[in-house]
Amino acid sequence: MSAIRLLVLGAVRQHGRAHGYQVRNDLEYWGAHEWSTAKPGSIYHALKQMAKQGLLLAHEIAPSTAGGPPRTEYEITERGTEEFFRLVREALTSYDQKMDIKSAAIGFIVDLPRTEAVALLKERIRGIEEWRSAVTEHYVPEQGPEQLGHIGEIMNLWLHTADAEAEWTQGLITRIEGGAYTFAGEGEPFVGVLPEGRQNPYATGERHPGDAH
Repeated sequence: MSAIRLLVLGAVRQHGRAHGYQVRNDLEYWGAHEWSTAKPGSIYHALKQMAKQGLLLAHEIAPSTAGGPPRTEYEITERGTEEFFRLVREALTSYDQKMDIKSAAIGFIVDLPRTEAVALLKERIRGIEEWRSAVTEHYVPEQGPEQLGHIGEIMNLWLHTADAEAEWTQGLITRIEGGAYTFAGEGEPFVGVLPEGRQNPYATGERHPGDAH
């Protein structure tokens, strides 16, 4: 799975309709350029590719009165919305995803109904427990990593990581079940995108040819 697809689809969906530079600005506002591959070139490439795939609809709009090339605005399609939710659900249940994909999915978890979010996270824990059981058939944590030589440290790392994932996921489930955050269908959603014209305090300031399109 690619985190950039999920991030770009999510940003366009939150705006309703957005040009490429707005999407880039949002992703930098979220800090995605620090914890994912969401660099300007990959963002603009993803927009064009997903428009070709029918996930986004591209609208060419007239250039501004100041001149310059016409901008392209993107709008998510029905297929794009289906892909967005598929990616969110897959990332939430598959505990072994890379950190950028997991982070992106958590950023969009409130786009789901509360009960579904909890069910997906519980499925995530079940997957961790099944994986842990498979590992401990060959490695007994209580005997320490030395039982397998230094290679045992690999197993030790895997188990500690899985246990931390399970603990974090259970904590999130508890907070959600306790009423934290506003989920789909519960009222005004959290606004995570910058309004038009608002300066981004986290912008990198790096120029890219795609900014003008």
